[in-house]
Amino acid sequence: MSYISPTKIDEALEVLSRGSGKIIAGGTDVYPSAQLGQHPDFYMDVTRIDGLKRISVSKDIVHFGSAVTWTDIINADLGSAFDALKATAREVGSVQIQNAATLAGNVCNASPAADGVPPLLALDASVELASRAQGSRLLPLAEFITGVRSTVLRRDEMVVGLQVPVPPSTMTSAFEKLGSRRYLVISICMTAVNLVLDQDNRITDARIAVGACSAVAQRLPALEASVIGQRPADVEIKPEFLAPLTPINDVRGAAAYRYDVVQEQCRRAIMQAASR
Repeated sequence: MSYISPTKIDEALEVLSRGSGKIIAGGTDVYPSAQLGQHPDFYMDVTRIDGLKRISVSKDIVHFGSAVTWTDIINADLGSAFDALKATAREVGSVQIQNAATLAGNVCNASPAADGVPPLLALDASVELASRAQGSRLLPLAEFITGVRSTVLRRDEMVVGLQVPVPPSTMTSAFEKLGSRRYLVISICMTAVNLVLDQDNRITDARIAVGACSAVAQRLPALEASVIGQRPADVEIKPEFLAPLTPINDVRGAAAYRYDVVQEQCRRAIMQAASR
């Protein structure tokens, strides 16, 4: 087993083509997820690759390199549509974890309780992948994560970035998270909301995503459609709008409890986003 730290993407892709390795960015999930007696052929640290630690904004796309940390996101000059993502960043572990852990690592870990996924879904994010043999491809985040700890990432492939279409300048957002304590906790459930309001305070665009209530975090299209044309205070979160969710009973909370919490989180996040 070896440790490799390339400085260029081409070098990294060449290394991945050799065998079964483990990519490290922040590395905060590497050892907690390790299995006794099992180890990869190599560990590859991508944090020295030029450009992967950069957040860039063009006319159409906001691009997050795959080594961008949560602290980088907190400090970035982004519009109000990214407030939910920033709120998420402030609640991912301790400050030390935020300084090391990466947005792309959170996505690739593919936990049902991955805090970064709901706000990214509400931003219509896509995942940028690259391999030496297959070249580059761009997938919607909803297609990238396929199940618990499962993604479409191939053995010789790496995530090089996340892309978000530049949101409307009037879009606002909010994030609600429930855990057994304030910090350093796995989410019981969480909700991200992005809204656009017109001059009459009516919702013209709504994106609502929920995590930790199904194998993969997901948008709630029926709820999104139902709020269009309404004022935030008039929105009703009906149980049928939560039909895509399949929460489980576990040590952190019962399924019925999660349903109740999500209804309240959606209401709160809508009101909070609208107030901005």
